[in-house]
Amino acid sequence: MLLCRRSGGAVLAGCVALMLAAMPALAHHSFAMFDHEHQMKLSGTVTYFQWTNPHVYIDLDVQNAYGYTNFKHVTIECANPGILDRVGWKWNMIKKGDQITVIIAPLKNGKAGGLLKQVTLSDGHEFSNGLAAGKPNIS
Repeated sequence: MLLCRRSGGAVLAGCVALMLAAMPALAHHSFAMFDHEHQMKLSGTVTYFQWTNPHVYIDLDVQNAYGYTNFKHVTIECANPGILDRVGWKWNMIKKGDQITVIIAPLKNGKAGGLLKQVTLSDGHEFSNGLAAGKPNIS
């Protein structure tokens, strides 16, 4: 009986320690590196579409950067596949060679990248990046 009490306490302590150790892992999902106040609209050709956890990525060769930059290639971070699926995305809706338009919150450091706010496919369908990323503020 004494052994059961000791081992039960050890299991509980181990579980608590694991939960505390995992907490810092949640912090890396910050959107602080993106400039949400100065969103930009880009049109271009998809060079790569990666549907994986923890984030989906779109690489885009840019044709038009509306009044902001002369980026030629941009890597765009999206939400995870589960969130995107819930807002209507499909794993195969974007393919290499597709022409798309995106609204992104660019990286604050000025490098060619950003957080997706909205994507418009060549057929005119628009998709958001889920609630966590917020709404686009460009028309």
